[in-house]
Amino acid sequence: MSRINLGAFKYFFKSNSTGGIILIACVLLSLIIANTGAGPHFDHFLAYQIGADISGVNLRYPVSLWINDGLMAIFFLLVGLEIKRELIEGELSSVKKATLPIVAALGGVLVPASIYYAINSGSPTASGWGIPMATDIAFALAILSLLGKKVPASLKIFLSALAIVDDLMAILVIAIFYSSDLHYIYLLYAGAIFIFLLVINKAGVKNLAAYLIPGVLIWYFIHHSGVHATIAGVLTAFAIPTTPDSKESPLEKLEHTLANPVNFIIMPLFALANTNIKFETGMVEGLTTVLGLGIIAGLVIGKPLGITLFSWIIVKMGAAKMPGGANWKHLIGLGMLGGVGFTMSVFIALLSFPGAHFILSEAKFAILTGSVLSGTLGYFWLKSLAKAKKVNPSLRRR
Repeated sequence: MSRINLGAFKYFFKSNSTGGIILIACVLLSLIIANTGAGPHFDHFLAYQIGADISGVNLRYPVSLWINDGLMAIFFLLVGLEIKRELIEGELSSVKKATLPIVAALGGVLVPASIYYAINSGSPTASGWGIPMATDIAFALAILSLLGKKVPASLKIFLSALAIVDDLMAILVIAIFYSSDLHYIYLLYAGAIFIFLLVINKAGVKNLAAYLIPGVLIWYFIHHSGVHATIAGVLTAFAIPTTPDSKESPLEKLEHTLANPVNFIIMPLFALANTNIKFETGMVEGLTTVLGLGIIAGLVIGKPLGITLFSWIIVKMGAAKMPGGANWKHLIGLGMLGGVGFTMSVFIALLSFPGAHFILSEAKFAILTGSVLSGTLGYFWLKSLAKAKKVNPSLRRR
């Protein structure tokens, strides 16, 4: 990897490490707010609509939607930029290396969903099979970043790629199985603009505004299509030009610009808005119901099992390569972090049990429990591998 690219990589994850600590602090703060007298006031704030009607176009949405669909699209834009750069010139530029996160993500979707459905089959909560599928990129990367240099740098890139594919699969599942009111005309509009961006990329246009302004339109049309709007950030990122040499490209320039705002502003706001779960009577007992067991087993067992098993199969087939400097124990730990599925899991739970307040509360608490267990297990598992290396330096040569 070239010097400037390595610098961009270090810059991105250096800021993300500190941002991870802030993110976890915001999760705790949000839980405290939700369970004190400030909770109702905070809910009212999140429901408050801001924006305006511009030339007949309604841009007035609740604060929570601006955070979850608007600011999160910028986060996905940043992650998409990182993935594209690595696909063009870095760790994912090899077909064998790129194949692994795709197949691993597939295993991380199919196995948790199957476990949940096997437990909940025939029950009123069977429709929630999509809840344990998705990995929360923000929280999983935050936990991994806390380990710093104790884990191979390639794992961070691999987790980013896996989580992006994972979320795209979840979005497709939502669109096909959980969306009842898709507007295909808006999807066609978004697709046409995306094709336009690819054309100007091919024509050699370097001006970032030429990509970001149409990217806002993609966001608007995808949001109104019924599909989660954050995919607009990924599409826009994939259209922005980069180069395989050491010269800073428009993609790398934008990546540098977005890193700190995303890590220190956008993600903390997101954590505050989405982890305000109010603890209610019966929620602990709900962990032992088929709903709670399905979610927790899917996240804590299904995720690492699916990610590791599918990765092992594709590597043994010779169709993919392991991330540089990583071994199977690292991949197991990464699979555990894959079980941190908070954000998209809660979103799918909302779609699965509309209007069922108590079931939804049980589902959210199970998601929080499963995600905390997965994150804790993954963190200490990977940390123990780093300690083992120090005790036995010969492991470095493996």
